[in-house]
Amino acid sequence: MSALAEKKSDKREAILDAALDLFVERGFHGTAVPEIADRAAVGAGTIYRYFESKEALVNAIYRMEKMRFGHVVVDDFPTTIATREQFRLLFMRMATFTIAHPKSFVFLELHHHAPYLDAESRAVEERMTMLFTAVIVQAQARGELKAADPRLLMGIVMGGFVGVVRGCVEIDQSLESADWKLAEQCLWEAIRS
Repeated sequence: MSALAEKKSDKREAILDAALDLFVERGFHGTAVPEIADRAAVGAGTIYRYFESKEALVNAIYRMEKMRFGHVVVDDFPTTIATREQFRLLFMRMATFTIAHPKSFVFLELHHHAPYLDAESRAVEERMTMLFTAVIVQAQARGELKAADPRLLMGIVMGGFVGVVRGCVEIDQSLESADWKLAEQCLWEAIRS
């Protein structure tokens, strides 16, 4: 990579990192482009060389972080193991991602249903939802999970998962020390048939 290309890449990365931090701290609407520029140590105009708008920037981060989440959680997912083991694996991979990338997880949760997400970002989310839905529907057909809308079951699990994260944040407890195994067991009990 040439020195110029490396410098451009460094600026883009600095912008993405600064925006991620600020969107987590203040939310999308509470963050102004000049604040991102200050945190990234670039001029405000530089941001617009890489991203046409604040919406384009938040969508770039959303897709990047959702893909990172997907790589950790669903890459090489074993589809032939028992449903109980699939659930345990998915849950613990989500915990692994959250421990390694807490800001990314918080960002994804804060912006999950935001009206400023574009069609491409919503499509990334929908592909992941469809994968989880297929696993649930197959398990329901085998009588292993409650007969309910798969999105309801996913919501129960994600709500409990987010609750563990929120509980750690509220008492300044490290995510590593959370009782992920107990949480996983409790949430399995909530959705199994």
